[in-house]
Amino acid sequence: MHKKFFLACLFSLALFLALQGMAFADVDVEEIIEDPHLLEEAIQSAHESGHLDKDDPEGYLGIPGAPQINLFIAFIWAIVVGWIFSTVGAFGGIAAGIGHISIYGLGAYADKFEGKSAAINTAVTDSIRVSNQFMVGFSALVSTLNYWKLGRLVIPVGIALAIGSILGSYLVPTLTAGRISFEDYISLFGIFVLALGCWMFYQTTPRGQKSKKKAKEAAQAFEETMKRKRSGEAIDTSELGVKMTSFNPKKISFAFYGVEFSFNPLFPILGGFVIAAIAAFLGVGGGFMLVPFITAVAGLPMYLAAGTSALAVLVGMITAILSYLAAGVLVHWSLIGTQLVGIFIGSMIGPRTSQYIPEKVLTRIFIVLAFYVGINYIIMGITGTQIHEFLAGAG
Repeated sequence: MHKKFFLACLFSLALFLALQGMAFADVDVEEIIEDPHLLEEAIQSAHESGHLDKDDPEGYLGIPGAPQINLFIAFIWAIVVGWIFSTVGAFGGIAAGIGHISIYGLGAYADKFEGKSAAINTAVTDSIRVSNQFMVGFSALVSTLNYWKLGRLVIPVGIALAIGSILGSYLVPTLTAGRISFEDYISLFGIFVLALGCWMFYQTTPRGQKSKKKAKEAAQAFEETMKRKRSGEAIDTSELGVKMTSFNPKKISFAFYGVEFSFNPLFPILGGFVIAAIAAFLGVGGGFMLVPFITAVAGLPMYLAAGTSALAVLVGMITAILSYLAAGVLVHWSLIGTQLVGIFIGSMIGPRTSQYIPEKVLTRIFIVLAFYVGINYIIMGITGTQIHEFLAGAG
């Protein structure tokens, strides 16, 4: 029942997004910015409608008056994003979104364009989505290699998830590029982040913990081994990582630190498709859904979920990025390049610091962040203000 309920929720979310894509399908194709020439036309239209002044200094994507992003701040934030994603295997795409939406000011800027200048709104929104995915995709690449070296990557689970993610990552960008306004995007973004926080909180309750008995045993064995190793004891951990014990189309089994795990590969394939579709719509990696999916459905501990989700995210991100670029979504390449360097540094740090932080602490930090960000962006989508402004106004 536990697994069926989780899968039912995911498929319901995917169906909702599919209906959203159909709802936006009647948008005039000429309003979709597919190249710089159409961007120039959109800027002229926004100038004529009074939404921007063409004489203002050029900012993001070369748009007059758009935010001018400080690349040093972007670099520092990218390190944080890389660390978050590589440590917990989730929240990296959400953190990237926080940077583009709030820290860089792109969300508030995009939201002010409507009517005849709405093309700039959708152009900036799509750029936010694909920029998030560049960051998470690169972090996923680095993290996958790191966790593989550390023996904490369940390759069959990652491949099964990746198989399903390819189709989902292709369909959503192709159907929705240029059709999603920032107001619609930020509300859905907040809802999914809040839902994630609720799910992770449930996993910490006694009922949620019952399904994680094996995962806890493996996590405790891993933490104890790392403590002994740090104390100076000579321990060969090469034979304690992920070791396959059996493989067939209906059941795959493996051992991690002496604890046996098994799963049906069909579930990760189906889950990978649905999660990738949702993630591509939101412009994030999907780790925030993959991690609870892997721990709940496949029964893996957090230490294995992080690396395994990274492999699936990597495949999904490559597919989604290429699909967005093929649809004509614009990219701020100097910003992307700066952020990728920061992502690399953060992703190298993450796997090495996670062994010093207990799994329970990681989960609690993740829950707090998910609740705050989710509520904040839902309020922003409904009222146009952030949570502190909303509370100040209510008071």
